[in-house]
Amino acid sequence: MANSEVNTKIKMTGPIRANDPLSTPQLLVLGLQHAFTMFGATILVPILTGLSVSVALFTAGIGTLWFHFVTKGKVPVFLGSSFAFIAPVAMVVGQQGIPAAQGGIIVAGFIYCVMALLVKLLGREFMDRILPPVVTGPVIMVIGLNLAPVAIGSASENWIIAIIVLATAIIVNIYVKGFFRLIPVIISLAVGYVVSLMFGIVDLTPVQQAHWFALPDFTWPVFDMAAIGLIAPVAVATMVEHVGDVLAVGATVEEDFVKDPGLPRTLIGDGIGTALAGIFGGPANTTYSENTGVLALTRVWKPAVMRVAAVMAIGLAMIQKLGGFIQSIPNPVIGGISIVLFGMIASIGVRTVVENSVDFKKNRNLLIASVILVIGIGGAMVTIWGNLQFGGMGLAAIIGIILNQILPQD
Repeated sequence: MANSEVNTKIKMTGPIRANDPLSTPQLLVLGLQHAFTMFGATILVPILTGLSVSVALFTAGIGTLWFHFVTKGKVPVFLGSSFAFIAPVAMVVGQQGIPAAQGGIIVAGFIYCVMALLVKLLGREFMDRILPPVVTGPVIMVIGLNLAPVAIGSASENWIIAIIVLATAIIVNIYVKGFFRLIPVIISLAVGYVVSLMFGIVDLTPVQQAHWFALPDFTWPVFDMAAIGLIAPVAVATMVEHVGDVLAVGATVEEDFVKDPGLPRTLIGDGIGTALAGIFGGPANTTYSENTGVLALTRVWKPAVMRVAAVMAIGLAMIQKLGGFIQSIPNPVIGGISIVLFGMIASIGVRTVVENSVDFKKNRNLLIASVILVIGIGGAMVTIWGNLQFGGMGLAAIIGIILNQILPQD
């Protein structure tokens, strides 16, 4: 018994991996932390597109569980609502209704599966050639830096509260010992919520209006070619983002997920997760950078924690009072903790470049990194054909890959 306690204390100071033990209460609290983290972004997409919030939470949960099943439970990822699909989905919902949008989302998911087959046929060496550290490092930086305006926008609504939340996260992460050191997000949110109550800026209306228990508003899909043409092509861009997110998670937890379980499995996990969301009436899913930030901050890398969060998301879809409570967390509180989480992702990109000894004395490496950063952060958008657009990280990654192939080695 004494040895077990000693081992547990030791693990609290280092990364907690898949095979490291955690008690059931610890798993529940850590899972709740990830549920808090994904909630705001996951419900925002259905709010902006006209889809059901409860269905979005439900499909995020089942999509995450499916992803973990396909990837053999090795990748600590949470699948939440994808922002890349907002414009076309909102357009289709407004013009043709939710069922038509569902058909487009389902087809988008299956496009992932086609790409997974191509990656499987081309092999790991192909991925190593097109995604060296000089490309992946800056792409991971772009993921975090693109989210920075979201954090600052929320924090700027009340900087006093945001700074209190930020300071709490830093203090807990550096100075607190034991299990509480692993839950800086929950502690920071709790402190921020109490302070917000004192400031009188908490709106409890979502809690008061929510039912205690209700089934999500499921709908049946309709396959309309016009809707599919608007929505499905977005998958081409989000697949590039998927690769960047998988690389970011791998760099965070010091594992090579491109090798094991492999990109074909992660693409199928994400793709079928999106198709499942379309079947039930939820938005397309994607790997969530917010939760990657929690991995970096807490160093709790146990994938089972994400599965607990997925089950909680399904519960939140049905126990709507709990969802209403999380929805009542003020924006400055979310902004304060997001400053840390999104910054962590960008820092992982820097670490990727440093640890792989990318030589920036070489002009080609400087050029590749600089173009990726400016295109990715600057909001560049290119229309390839019809409604197929590439922008942000997806466009930056593609240009970086091309430059890496055509620029000569010094």
